[in-house]
Amino acid sequence: MRVEILAVGTELLLGQIVDTNSTMIAQKLAEYGLESYYQTRVGDNHARIVASIRASLARSDALVICGGLGPTQDDITREAIAEVMGVELRLDEEVADRIRGFFAARGREMSENNLLQAMVPVGARIIEQRKGTAPGLICPVGHKVIYAAPGVPYELEEMLSRVILPDLLARTNQPGVIRSRVLRTWGLAESRLAEVVAPRFDYLATTANPTIAFLASGIEGIKVRVTARAETDAEATSLLDDEERELRALLGDYVFGLDDVTMEAAVGQLLRERSLSCAVAESVTGGLVASRLVSVPGASGFFRGGVVSYATDAKHELLGVPVGPVISGETAIAMARGVAKIFHCEVGLGITGVAGPDLQEGQPTGSVFVGVLLGDEEYVRELRLPGDRERIRAFAAISALDFLRLLMIGSPRRSEVGR
Repeated sequence: MRVEILAVGTELLLGQIVDTNSTMIAQKLAEYGLESYYQTRVGDNHARIVASIRASLARSDALVICGGLGPTQDDITREAIAEVMGVELRLDEEVADRIRGFFAARGREMSENNLLQAMVPVGARIIEQRKGTAPGLICPVGHKVIYAAPGVPYELEEMLSRVILPDLLARTNQPGVIRSRVLRTWGLAESRLAEVVAPRFDYLATTANPTIAFLASGIEGIKVRVTARAETDAEATSLLDDEERELRALLGDYVFGLDDVTMEAAVGQLLRERSLSCAVAESVTGGLVASRLVSVPGASGFFRGGVVSYATDAKHELLGVPVGPVISGETAIAMARGVAKIFHCEVGLGITGVAGPDLQEGQPTGSVFVGVLLGDEEYVRELRLPGDRERIRAFAAISALDFLRLLMIGSPRRSEVGR
């Protein structure tokens, strides 16, 4: 069973709304072991919607359409489906009564154009609407099928789980599941990561199950996604477990988390496990590190606070940084020392550097120094970061957190300078 996805709405083409619906549908299809090779977005134009539907049905067995089922003039998905089916639209009185009741129950006057949502292609089945007013549709086209659901995400997801996916499964005689797992990495360029993983990539190319893909995620690093197909969830999980072990043996501590685990969450977990508390002193990052840490649920259990000492005199007066140049490893560790003392922490993290556009103290743009006080030990790392001002600051924040992570796990990749 090959299933395509069609998202309808001119706002998607203009970039006014991000198409998260197609992503969600694709994830659900994969979870149910349904193959999906194409996703399409089309504007609110009758001829182009019809052409897109026909192209999809020519390639695939089923089509899931989201959007264009509302009560306004540009909601024309029903009309396009009816043309592809070769039938008329007719008012479904039961749906119309349900829409009238929806407004009456809320004490609101209903505009007559809401009854457009009760127009149904002859031969289509209704998917009852439980979250809003527009019902969904199940529309047979020969031996193939079109599913249409509203573009409102929570309405779509409810119909997808309750009706569309079970109906799709009932139509296929190929039960199974597809499961994915993502290894999140930091510290390797994409080309280098591909070289490291090449032995597994080449081996899996001969088996085709599981498979590996690389997902570059900007300042959040590079993700390695492993996808496995099996008849049962347990079998798929076993395949993922085996491949994760193989990849971790190659990538080592470049892997900082799985799936949705962020760098700050990984650092927070390590601090909790070691019963450590931390504080941060930031200059170039201007509070980005503290912001990331406090985004972690339960951050109060490991994060004590921070100081944004952007001005040079603030570094001297608040953190006890010695008078002199402030773009240096010595300043970074002094900042870490000072903030740990202020907040009575075992761990202090200090960051200073140059985000640009001009040189500072002879240091070029992208020069960043990170200092870490970890118990009685002090460590410094010097970074040379690429990009414009905002990217340098963002890279500095995650790099500082990764440095702290490596120190806590005793990685051989920790600081170039330690004392």
